[in-house]
Amino acid sequence: MKNINTGILGFYGGIMGCLVVLVTGLLMMNPAGTRAQAPQRPQAPQIAQNQDDEAKLIRQVFDSALVSGRSYPMLRDLCKKAGHRLSGSAGAAKAVELMFAYLSELGLDSVWLQPVQVPRWVRGEAEKGTVRVDGLASDYRLRLLALGGSVGTGAQGVHGEVLEFGNLDELEKADSLQVRGRIVFLNKPFDQRPVNSMAAYGGCIDIRFDGARLAASKGAIGVMIRSLTHRLDSFPHTGSMQYGDAKVRIPAVAISTEDAEWLSQTLITQKRQGKRPRVSLYTNCYELPDTLSYNVIGDWHGSRRPREWMVVGGHLDSWDVGEGAHDDGAGCAHAVEAIRLLKAVGYQPASSLRVVLFMNEENGARGAKVYADWSASVGEKQKVGLESDRGGFAPREFSSESSLERIKALQPWLRFLDPYGVYAIRKGGSGVDVGFLRPQGTELFGLIPESQRYFDYHHAATDVFESVNRRELELGSASMAALLYLLDQESR
Repeated sequence: MKNINTGILGFYGGIMGCLVVLVTGLLMMNPAGTRAQAPQRPQAPQIAQNQDDEAKLIRQVFDSALVSGRSYPMLRDLCKKAGHRLSGSAGAAKAVELMFAYLSELGLDSVWLQPVQVPRWVRGEAEKGTVRVDGLASDYRLRLLALGGSVGTGAQGVHGEVLEFGNLDELEKADSLQVRGRIVFLNKPFDQRPVNSMAAYGGCIDIRFDGARLAASKGAIGVMIRSLTHRLDSFPHTGSMQYGDAKVRIPAVAISTEDAEWLSQTLITQKRQGKRPRVSLYTNCYELPDTLSYNVIGDWHGSRRPREWMVVGGHLDSWDVGEGAHDDGAGCAHAVEAIRLLKAVGYQPASSLRVVLFMNEENGARGAKVYADWSASVGEKQKVGLESDRGGFAPREFSSESSLERIKALQPWLRFLDPYGVYAIRKGGSGVDVGFLRPQGTELFGLIPESQRYFDYHHAATDVFESVNRRELELGSASMAALLYLLDQESR
């Protein structure tokens, strides 16, 4: 990675000089330690006297996006020229370069890079896993991926009988003598009932985060989890895990849902015969020292409140399988294109608008923390934070972390959004990255696209550019632009 970083320093060298000037100027204007103003009591949006003007501009935004939008070619470049973009990788460095160039073409007041020290986890050679079952002529080959942050098995691999649990509670209650020396299999399927697919994900993510830590505490030598997806298919899904304060760290992998179903049924059959299958795992992942990367930022100064910022963003990094198209290349395209669309229709914002493409959301969120700490230290007011991190599907809602009173006051805006398929502004989480602005009193929103297919691709090799529909992606960008416009208009 040292050679990779050296290779891009020529590109970044001149940029960093501009960054120093920009940050120094901001510090002179806003002494460190100045706090953001306390949020005011929620007020009903001040809609312009002639609502036809607002409807007309939003119509122009959507027309521009659908006829000549640039989200799709931007996403193609990000996916095909940078590829997967795990923090600290060559793909992540290329993504910084590409998106800096895209922002530089928009005619913004400044485009700059914010340094971030990021972790460097490397998958290494492809994982291998097999199951030996009495009665089978050959070992069954598992489709698997190491979980992000996992230790490797070493060249010798890890071998042991497999023991299945349906959730962490079952594992917690298990006798350590039963678990010791075995490979734990956490087979917790998605709950298919919630229409909001994120609810199903939230109900299973604990096995990925904490499975290895808990299994190791009971003497297990490895852990396998069922991939976190609604779909029954052959693609394993990775994602970050954590060891916490565990004294022993064991390898952790995710297997495909098809393999999880097969293994669970095989365990039942073998148990009836008084037998237990044995699993062999070989992973080659390892950690390198932290390395330098960047948030990519573009600023468009407001005409009336230049020190009051409305931030729109997504995360530039992705996992190291597939191309990170939905997670979160689409969100980056949404954020950049939202600003371009407002400029394309001739809008001049009253508050300043800022695009932030955050680095390292997937395995550390360090880019978000660096940005939040910096913005607080220079005394900027972060008025709004809007994030897209749920894929490039057709937009359906906006979530808001505001009070119920404030959200109720925003409902009249749906008359401007409903014609384009955005039918709700509801209470809910915004996004991991803009969430770091919460202590500053920032009003936080998230774009909620149609979610039924999202976990078909999430953290899997299937998350590629070809899985994104052009019109759906462009509609998401226009929806983001429309919300930014409405938020800016209410306080003109």
